[in-house]
Amino acid sequence: MLRHYDAIGLLRPDRTDPATGYRFYGAAQLARLNRIIALKDLGFTLQQVGAVLDEQVGPEELRGMLRLRRVELADAVAAATARLAQVEARLRSIESEGHMPADDVVIKTVPAVRVAELTGTAASYEPQDIGPVIGPLYENLFPLLEGAGIRPAGPGIARYEDAPQGSPDGEGGSGSGSAVVVHAGVTVSAPVGPVGDTGVQVVELPPFEAATIVHRGAMDDVLPTAQTLAHWLDAHGYRSTGYAREVTLECPPDRDQWVTELQEPVAKA
Repeated sequence: MLRHYDAIGLLRPDRTDPATGYRFYGAAQLARLNRIIALKDLGFTLQQVGAVLDEQVGPEELRGMLRLRRVELADAVAAATARLAQVEARLRSIESEGHMPADDVVIKTVPAVRVAELTGTAASYEPQDIGPVIGPLYENLFPLLEGAGIRPAGPGIARYEDAPQGSPDGEGGSGSGSAVVVHAGVTVSAPVGPVGDTGVQVVELPPFEAATIVHRGAMDDVLPTAQTLAHWLDAHGYRSTGYAREVTLECPPDRDQWVTELQEPVAKA
């Protein structure tokens, strides 16, 4: 450590024995070393430490550096506290179920994405109402894109929103009995806007904070996975702010082998 401080000019010894290379430090150097250690313990880099010790940083700038460091440490404590809560929740789950849970929920920021999509309206968000609407939408979407010379650039993304009030299929608003607008889309790199007169629309979806979970199997059987996600949100102090997106990760001919990520927009409760 002392050799490195000497090499970068942070702490020079009073003298160095030419035969042994042993460094000798006086009282002034030891006082400087104590200040170096104290500033390092606060989380400052060696470059910042050198600037402070050489009085290249004024009192006001130093106060600003300390305030920033205080914020960084507070954020680190909050992040560690959140991880501790997750560890404790996982321990409780293992202790109650006797095994490691297979369904992992992850909070992450979903980036912006551009999709080409067709839309329809379902009577509710229940799988038995969504399936008959979204299936034909996807069956029509891909031939229309191929005819327009647009190739998918990523996974399929299905998303949902409440139908406007007064829509033919329902009164709108939230709840399983309300009509839902179904967007059957796929990731593309085409320009935003309508794709000719096909009814396909290319839209840019903004980023959002989501709780995500992977569902394995047909989407007709998605309710248990969705319920697992809902229970997790309640247990960890989050609330849903909308319908979950469905991102198709694997889509083989056997629907029971499908792999789909549910991305539910969330906020702290």
